[in-house]
Amino acid sequence: MERRPVTVRVARWSATHPWRAMAMWVAFVVICFVVGGGVGLKEAEDDLGIGEAGRAEQLYDQANFDDPAVENVIVTAKSGQFDQAAGTKAANDAIQKFTGRTDVATVEGPVPAPNGSALLVKITMAGDPETATDRVAALQAVTAEVQQANPDVRVEQTGGPSINKALDETLGEDFKKAEFLSLPVTIVILVIAFGALIAAGVPLLLAISSVVGAMGLSTLASHLIPATDTTNSVILLIGMAVGVDYSLFYVRREREEKAKGRAHLDAVEIAAATSGHAVVVSAIAVIISMAGLFLAQDTVFSSLAVGSILVVAVAMLGSLTVLPAMLAKMGRWLDKGRIPVLWKLTNRQGPPRFWPAVLKPALKYPLVTLLVSAGALVALAIPAMDMKLKFPGEEDLPRDTAAMQAYDRLTAAFPSTGTSHQIVVKASPTDADAVRSALDALVARAATDGEFSVAEKPEVKFSADQRIAVLDLPVPFHGGSPQAEHSLQTLRNDLAPATIGGVPGAEYAVGGFVAANADYAEHIRSKLPLVMAFVLFLTFFVMVATFRSVVVALTSILLNLLSAAAAYGLLVVVFQSTWAEGILGFHSMDAVVTWLPLFLFVVLFGLSMDYHVFVVSRIREAVLGGMSTRDAVRHGITTSAGTVTSAAMVMVGVFSIFATLSTIDMKQLGVGLAAAILIDATLIRAVVLPSAMALLGKANWWAPRWMQPKAKPRHAAPPAPEERVLERV
Repeated sequence: MERRPVTVRVARWSATHPWRAMAMWVAFVVICFVVGGGVGLKEAEDDLGIGEAGRAEQLYDQANFDDPAVENVIVTAKSGQFDQAAGTKAANDAIQKFTGRTDVATVEGPVPAPNGSALLVKITMAGDPETATDRVAALQAVTAEVQQANPDVRVEQTGGPSINKALDETLGEDFKKAEFLSLPVTIVILVIAFGALIAAGVPLLLAISSVVGAMGLSTLASHLIPATDTTNSVILLIGMAVGVDYSLFYVRREREEKAKGRAHLDAVEIAAATSGHAVVVSAIAVIISMAGLFLAQDTVFSSLAVGSILVVAVAMLGSLTVLPAMLAKMGRWLDKGRIPVLWKLTNRQGPPRFWPAVLKPALKYPLVTLLVSAGALVALAIPAMDMKLKFPGEEDLPRDTAAMQAYDRLTAAFPSTGTSHQIVVKASPTDADAVRSALDALVARAATDGEFSVAEKPEVKFSADQRIAVLDLPVPFHGGSPQAEHSLQTLRNDLAPATIGGVPGAEYAVGGFVAANADYAEHIRSKLPLVMAFVLFLTFFVMVATFRSVVVALTSILLNLLSAAAAYGLLVVVFQSTWAEGILGFHSMDAVVTWLPLFLFVVLFGLSMDYHVFVVSRIREAVLGGMSTRDAVRHGITTSAGTVTSAAMVMVGVFSIFATLSTIDMKQLGVGLAAAILIDATLIRAVVLPSAMALLGKANWWAPRWMQPKAKPRHAAPPAPEERVLERV
């Protein structure tokens, strides 16, 4: 007898030594978590310095400027005309209360607004600006006291620390909400899928333990590749998705074989040879996709890649080792806690009715069905050609916090306190006067251009050694607006070369939020084709090696590309217009978040391969069993329909929760992922895939002669039924 696959041998050992396998898994997860917690997390520094904006940041860092945290207390009218006397009293009260505090360095003001609608008190915080967000609550309490003492006017506080504190609180509440909702949503879907409480708990246990173990390993890995504050959220998101998927594939196949009368151990072995094999291939495909993020040469993407790869690898390991042990030990207990109606529906005997009816058009009229369905997806993908990329700015943050409401009033009354471009110049100390004159000339030219806000002449700062000069040039537009970006191009292409360019030997760069936004978007556009090529190239070879078919590999790649393109188009339709604002509770930024297309592609491509590998494996298994291609397609899709639908609904449910969160980037991520998985698990699997495979027929399995598997020697005695299944797979 030929040596059995590794997945089968591992599953057999685990099933015959369940306590050892489960103890080893628990020990592995605990060690990963404890050791990771012991060594601590190494966090990445901000690494968005790309292009000219990155050079400006590097030059600025060389100056070693003292950049303290600054807060603003703004006094405005509660309604109607601003009462100057009451406003002045409130501003003076604020100055008096803030002056002399140990956590305040300086207090400036009151500064009247150009239109007379407000007064501004500028507070420079003492201490490390990195910890200002943690300390700003004490200053906010003082502002509240001033407001209480001056009820006739509105007294508010805003600034970087205040906004960051409000955003941190919002994000914290959002992720608590996501974690709180994702667990019951997953449980409900799994109970519906299995019809029994115990069986529904098995995938959940594997997913949760995989996430815990991967978080510990990610903490260890952060000392090689520093982590970001979003890494654990992505581990949770991806880990729950693939952990539940892999368990569903395995458990449903094991139950299916037992329903056919297989002995328990035989059912586990067949599940390992079929679903276990599909899990390994799927995990490799996901890992390859996530590895493509390293090519972006970005700290955030590298951190997300590490976390995703680790949680997928851990989930795959758990599904191949501890899952067979749990199934073996539970035995009949797996079906305890039955929900009567659901149990009857999920374990109904006899031929299925729904999915054959769905597949009928694709199998009877494959060409027409393929053209219509693929055409619909292409039409949905077309809007993606008009995709715009930008970072969420202050104008895109949730407006339900006091700090952001105060910020809006601040920028309305004092336009120069909003967005600004930062010009950084490096030259010889002997040229300091020439640099100052050039920057003054730049400001003078900008004053005649409506793209800039220079009612008050901005200050030019020099480093202690006079080598670095910095000028912040305000613009009267939101940072993400087309006008702000146009002013950047005017500054970079016209004003700066015409003025600073005349200083011999001077090196300069234009940075700031608008510049970082534009440069990073261009960086993503340049890296996306490289990442896509890497993922497609390696995934193609994995699929060829798995199915021994060039055609299956090509169709797999094309269908996943079609699914991803449709998701891109849907994002543009939803978020680059205003029709869905009321439905999803967001304010359109007329763009897609800069980092999302690249991250979305690798995640979608990897997760879509989960279903595709599982379904095509069932189809290939039927073909090897002697069925025609059309019959095999019908059999493969109908027999895998329950598993794939359940797994997809878990993902769609969890991802949809992210669409309810407050920030625009999380909304776009949730909508993009949920829509793509829904498209892939329904339209692609039930319409496009079967029609394409039915149309190709035997050509699906074409491969060069050297790639085709060698014929196996005949057995001396006829193999048992379960042995024939293992051989065919």
